[in-house]
Amino acid sequence: MTRTLINEYRRPWKLITLSIGIGLLIAGSICTPSPDWDIPISFIMALLAYLTAPWSLRVIVARRWRWWPVMLFATWFTVDGCYAIYWHYQDPQALIWMRAANFPASLSLYCLCGLLWYYNGSLAGLWRRWRQRIRIDHPR
Repeated sequence: MTRTLINEYRRPWKLITLSIGIGLLIAGSICTPSPDWDIPISFIMALLAYLTAPWSLRVIVARRWRWWPVMLFATWFTVDGCYAIYWHYQDPQALIWMRAANFPASLSLYCLCGLLWYYNGSLAGLWRRWRQRIRIDHPR
């Protein structure tokens, strides 16, 4: 891993949003009576999304065609593969019942995570770029 990539994973705003997301997933696992939603899988899938979703989106946006097989595998593994492995050993019946329902929900969250963590830089830098973009698109 490059130093730049490691620095991106350490950005406070990204770690805070990851923590909020994990907190919401844990709250959902406690409040929602679903046989396939528990705390360990919430951590596993959230951490994998944190590591892979922004990179996957960059591969798509930059049209890095030779990286598409790796991106598709990373996306599948985060969205479905780790889920299937986990529930295969935890409760195979829950996997049979819930896998089809889990995939679209997890893929949607994965895409949202990719968008959220796509920007490389500080939150202040993101705010500056956003404000500059508004000024360019909508001059007074």
